[in-house]
Amino acid sequence: PPAPGYLEAMRELTSRHGALLIFDEVMTGFRVARGGAQELYGIRPDLTTLGKIIGGGVPVGAYGGRADIMSRVAPSGPVYQAGTLSGNPLAVAAGLAMLRSIKAQPELYRRLDERTAALCASAPSEVTVNRVGSMFTFFFTSTPVTDAGSARTSDTAAFSEFFHWMLDHGVYLAPSQFEAGFVSAAHSEADINQTAAAAAEFFERKTRG
Repeated sequence: PPAPGYLEAMRELTSRHGALLIFDEVMTGFRVARGGAQELYGIRPDLTTLGKIIGGGVPVGAYGGRADIMSRVAPSGPVYQAGTLSGNPLAVAAGLAMLRSIKAQPELYRRLDERTAALCASAPSEVTVNRVGSMFTFFFTSTPVTDAGSARTSDTAAFSEFFHWMLDHGVYLAPSQFEAGFVSAAHSEADINQTAAAAAEFFERKTRG
C-alpha cells in the first residue's frame, strides 16, 4: 500500500507543474475497489490504464482519462492509435458482462475484503503480509516491506517450501515470492477455508521446527 500522503502529494505535485498523473491500475483496477485504487484512496488521476481484468480475464486492455485528453486521440483528435484487436467484439462483450456482474453485486468488495483478511490472518509474526482489498502477498521476512530493497530481505527458500506445500494441498499460488495473490468472486468460502487451513498448518509446522 502507498504510504499515507504519498498519492495526495503526487496529485498536488503534478497539478502544480502541469504534468499528467497516470495511474497504472492493471493490478489494482476492479480488485481493491470497483473504481480501483483511485476510488479506494480518493485520488483522481488524469489517465488510467487497465488490463485483462476489465474483460473478465480475456486478452484485453483499456485506458481512459479526462475528456480534454481523450479528445486528442484519433478519430476525434490528431494522436493516432490503433491495434489489430482494438475493440474486439468478443473482448468487449466479455468486459460488458463482467461490469454488469459487478454492478449487480453491491456487497462484492466487502466480501472479497473479508475473505482476503481471513486468509491473511493465518500468517505468523515472522511473515510480513502486504494486503489491499483482495490483493495480498506473503513475504517471508519480519521486516516491513515497502520497496524493492525491503522485499529482497525475504527468505525465498522458505517461500518455495511454502509454495510447494500449498501446491500439495490443492492451492495454486503464484510461484514467485514477489508476485501478488488475488482473491476473486469465483473463490468460495470453502476455497478460502481450505487455503487458510493449509497455510496455518504449514506455519505451525515451521514454528515447531
